[in-house]
Amino acid sequence: AGETLAVVEAMKMQNVLRAEQDGTVKKVHASAGATLAVDALILEFA
Repeated sequence: AGETLAVVEAMKMQNVLRAEQDGTVKKVHASAGATLAVDALILEFA
């Protein structure tokens, strides 16, 4: 818990996404530098 999972930049501000609980990332759906939609899936957990 508390680990940084991703950093999303929006309007020149960086938003850090942190884990709220222990777990395992099953799949990463976004790549570095990708443009994300508002409801885009970024990470999937096992």
